[in-house]
Amino acid sequence: MTSLEEKLDKIRSPNLQSQQQTVIVLKAVEETLKEQNTSPTPTGYFAALLALLNQSVGEGKGNKELTPSIVYLLDTVTPFTPQPLLRAKFTQILTLLAPVLLLASADAPLLKPSIGCLESLLLAQDSAAWKLPTSEISPRRAVAGLLHLALDPRPKVRKRAQDALRKVLKNPPPSPSLDHPASDLCAETAMSSLSDLAAKFSLAKRQQKKGSASEHDPALIHALQLVKTLAAASGGWPSRNLESLCELLLGITKGGNEHMTMAVFEIFEMIFEGMADEVASAKLPRLLEIISEMRPAAQDTQLLPPWIAILSRGYDVSAQIEPEETFLKLPDLFAMISDFMDSSSHNIRVSASECLISFIVNCIPDQVIIEPSVYDEKTLEKIAKLAEGLISVKYQAAWMETFKVLGAILDTLRWRADPIMRNVVRTIGELRGNDSFVGKKQADEVIGKAVRAMGPEAVLSVLPLNLVKPASGDVGRAWMLPILRDYTCNTNLQHFRTELVPLSEAMFQRVLDHGEAAKTMEIKIYETLVHQTWSILPGYCDLPMDLTVAFDQSFAEMLANLLYKQVDLRLDICRALRSLVESNQAIVAFEDGDELLLQSRLPKSEAQKNLTYLSGFSGNLLAVLFNVYSQTLPQSRGPILQTINAYLSIASESELVETFDRVSTMLASAVNEASDKEGKSKSQSSQDKIPSTSQTLMDLVITMSAYLPRQSFSALFNIASVIIVKTDEPQLQKKAYKLIPRLADSDTGKIALREKNGELQSLLLSSADKVSAPARRERLAAIAGLIPFISDDALHFIPSVLSEVVICCKENNEKARNIAYDLLVSMGQRLEQAKGKQIDNRKVPHMPEDSPSVSASIEEFFTMISAGLAGSTPHMISASVTALTRVLYEFREAVNSEVLSDLVQTMDLFLTSNNREIVKSVLGFVKVCVISLPTEMMVPRLQSMVPNLMVWSHEHKGHFKAKVKHILERMIRRFGFEPVNKSCPEADKRLLTNIRKTKERSKRKREAAKAQGNEDDQQSSKRRGRFESEYDEALYSSDDSDASDDSDHNVAGTSRRAKKGGDAYIMEDEDEPLDLLDRNALASISSTKPGKLRKAGKIKMKTDIDGKLIVGEDGGVEDDDAMVVDTPGDGEGGGVGAYVAALKSKDAGRKGRGGRLKFSNKRGQTDENDDDEMDVDEKEVSTIKSHVNRGRGGGNFRGGRGRGGGGGGMRGGRSGKGGIASGRRGLGEDKRRGPAAGFGGGKVGKPKSPGRR
Repeated sequence: MTSLEEKLDKIRSPNLQSQQQTVIVLKAVEETLKEQNTSPTPTGYFAALLALLNQSVGEGKGNKELTPSIVYLLDTVTPFTPQPLLRAKFTQILTLLAPVLLLASADAPLLKPSIGCLESLLLAQDSAAWKLPTSEISPRRAVAGLLHLALDPRPKVRKRAQDALRKVLKNPPPSPSLDHPASDLCAETAMSSLSDLAAKFSLAKRQQKKGSASEHDPALIHALQLVKTLAAASGGWPSRNLESLCELLLGITKGGNEHMTMAVFEIFEMIFEGMADEVASAKLPRLLEIISEMRPAAQDTQLLPPWIAILSRGYDVSAQIEPEETFLKLPDLFAMISDFMDSSSHNIRVSASECLISFIVNCIPDQVIIEPSVYDEKTLEKIAKLAEGLISVKYQAAWMETFKVLGAILDTLRWRADPIMRNVVRTIGELRGNDSFVGKKQADEVIGKAVRAMGPEAVLSVLPLNLVKPASGDVGRAWMLPILRDYTCNTNLQHFRTELVPLSEAMFQRVLDHGEAAKTMEIKIYETLVHQTWSILPGYCDLPMDLTVAFDQSFAEMLANLLYKQVDLRLDICRALRSLVESNQAIVAFEDGDELLLQSRLPKSEAQKNLTYLSGFSGNLLAVLFNVYSQTLPQSRGPILQTINAYLSIASESELVETFDRVSTMLASAVNEASDKEGKSKSQSSQDKIPSTSQTLMDLVITMSAYLPRQSFSALFNIASVIIVKTDEPQLQKKAYKLIPRLADSDTGKIALREKNGELQSLLLSSADKVSAPARRERLAAIAGLIPFISDDALHFIPSVLSEVVICCKENNEKARNIAYDLLVSMGQRLEQAKGKQIDNRKVPHMPEDSPSVSASIEEFFTMISAGLAGSTPHMISASVTALTRVLYEFREAVNSEVLSDLVQTMDLFLTSNNREIVKSVLGFVKVCVISLPTEMMVPRLQSMVPNLMVWSHEHKGHFKAKVKHILERMIRRFGFEPVNKSCPEADKRLLTNIRKTKERSKRKREAAKAQGNEDDQQSSKRRGRFESEYDEALYSSDDSDASDDSDHNVAGTSRRAKKGGDAYIMEDEDEPLDLLDRNALASISSTKPGKLRKAGKIKMKTDIDGKLIVGEDGGVEDDDAMVVDTPGDGEGGGVGAYVAALKSKDAGRKGRGGRLKFSNKRGQTDENDDDEMDVDEKEVSTIKSHVNRGRGGGNFRGGRGRGGGGGGMRGGRSGKGGIASGRRGLGEDKRRGPAAGFGGGKVGKPKSPGRR
């Protein structure tokens, strides 16, 4: 708790101007205490402030500004004031504060501290004071004032008053009563207010006066909030007022207002929570009795659902406090709620079903399932009988809800559901077998839960499969096989052997009898039945009850034969064998008290016996699994290897050593044979080719390594040392490196890594130059597995392999890069742990013999990596920069500022490099610096860093411009616009201006969208969590705060990379949709949106009386306009506009190289409507029209234009070369020749079609 002096210190240094008055009052009080030589104790402060308050209130209106400050300080001091003093001054303080509390115009800054003062005073009162009536100046009167303020419309005042009441009621004075002395007063007042407001609200609603309803709505919510506060504080609710409260609350829910109903639920929740402790639990039976008596009418759709929900929650609490008594009431409760399942209202049925599920789940204790008494068994039978009644025709409308209830009963009763639930299962099975039944999915789920609870044997006894030799009238139930597969567990394995193995054999025999002929549909069904039957075996092997009896030698031999012969069944059999081990291991691993129900059927001692029994089969099973593994393709080996792993974990030590010796001997001979055949084609692992023997055996060795005893580790490391240096078989080398990470996962392996650490270090260092490219990632993982086990006197191993790790930061393989980054971090952490220990540089390869030792520290680690900056190749320098970036981000808080400053200065120089590879890495480093390093370190560097960055803002290759822009945006966000702008060269300030304007624009857009309520939160939620680590997010993300601008997104959106994976469009005929299965379908998929080809416009021709077409005659102006080129027609196919559109359209052909026509389907930026119309500039149209008009041969008749228009500089001025200006004749007109120049006559030429250019 904060001390008084700390609180006063905060007041002495205020953050707000409005608190200055309080500071002045506090200083005045402290000076007064000094003058009177009174020590500044809580009592001294209290006395001085009380005198000051008395004086301030006595002066009346003159000190309105002073009173809030005095009361605020008094509120601060009273919690620390001795309680006897508060009791003595109670009457005086209440007399002074009462006018303030009752004043309607009192401000919140005065009311809130006044409430705090009253809270402290009331907490100090004893039982005698609480007995005084409200009519006197007593604590009860103060509580009445708080209750009045607890309904204040101002939220802060209301909350403060409710908090004060909660605290007072939770801390009653010492007395024999369960309730606080003021709880009755609080309850009555709150209920009176609630009742009045509810009546007003109900009346207003009946009269349909919307204004009144909305006026009383908030007040009613506030009153409910007060009741909720009091219920939480007073251990539920005072016993005498329980009945009237329940009646009132249920009446409010009847109104149908969702907010009110939720508030009422919360109040009952609080009441029940308050009764969950032992002290208040005595009130619970009475409360439940009251709620039960208030049972609404059976068809009351508004009141019944909330009443059922409240009853459900009440008995949930009752089951926690008195589990046995609540269980005995369960049949009556079940019967009462079951009556509502035949309701015509769906809401009532759903509420009733959820209540029944709650009763079953919460009110049946585990002890009843584990060790039921005779009376308990009878109670369970009653519940099963009631559940059976729910499947009758009477409740047919509620069958879907009933299935959920039955599922909950089966899940809760577990094996006790047999035999009392057999009739239920039989009935549901018969319903499920009916083809017209619509709830098959729900029925399957119930039957599945019955299989899990009662066991498949019990279910199949009432619902037999009838597949082998069905009697007449029996229905086959092949649909049950998938249900058995999904739900079988913790049952008798012997049942599988006696029932399902013969079924599988019978079905398989029918397949064999068919011979080699083409498979019919019937034969395929038999094959499917065989597979489905064996897919159930893993469920039977999940914690079987009779493992030692059912899993004998003959069954193991049968499984082994199937593994060899039936490739399709390998997966299921391997899963089953693995499940036998792992399910028993899970029971053995349970702590005492965990999973009591499961352990009651199979205790830990029994599970341990099962594991011991299975270990006797492990030798033979492992031999079989090894052979099967060697015959299986790589993509199918995973389950077999997991099964091998499971049986290795339970095999005896002697068995393990013997198996390991046998495998390692075979591996040695296989490696030698491979060396002899080195001249032949190298073995390459592929998906359709079985890997070499040596690779297979190496997999087995790695799997076994985690379980080997210590005496076998020497041989194991010898194998690794031989294979790691083999360069002729990269895949084998890759597997050998996996040995160290595998050992690091086991306890004995960790011991071995510690003991053999020196040898392994030497092995890794000596094989550095022999590592193949595919094995590089595994080598890094091996080094990472070894780092935690390095002793303090072998720290030289870190600088020895550091250069290799740094180079791998530039690996093409992403996983290898990530391992390299993580390895750098673990190296840094190891050196930080060994801070102060010596690193012997003489032992580091390629270091001089007289190299001095250095002290291990994180700064030294930075120095080691920085050595790579002097590398001879840009690749090495770039890798070193990348490595420094990663460790800088990880250890930025642990490194001293001098090292960081030198590092930033060095990178600033590297920005001036001419090599793109180096600069690309440096840009990443700069970005991390801008994001994570202290502002005071970075701001001085901006003067040199910003100009160096700007040099690369003009480089477009490798997205340098975009990267620089990102960094500048980050700088502006963190350091402000002015510092960055000041450091920027004048010529490059346009980029900063663009960033600033883009930011402001996006901010305006966000604010506008927010104002309209259209802000899209989906994008922000999608962007969150894109990166695997904080480092990746810092390096590659483009926004580091929720308030960041959208410019990063804009840059990314306009880059080619963003466009690369864009939308795809399907082009299909109008008549026939595209067949996506056609191998030529890819030709009809385009990355750009294809435009619609325009249809030729239709021209309406005139006809005479006989219906003959009239062509070329002079008609009305309106008709002719569609036929001539100089007048824009109504349709798009006529006039100059159409002609220009045809020439300039995107669909028009263009001549490319070699005179070939090309067609484009690119959309223009202004192409927004579906018609893809091209807008022709009006000026252009008018220009063309003027050219055409000039080219007419004179006279007024239309279409009479000669070839070769007017002279001047006009196009087409030469004879025979006319363009559009030379015009064309109208339809039906004679051929005519125009003048060669000007408007006179002259030589004529044959006109060409306008399309021939």
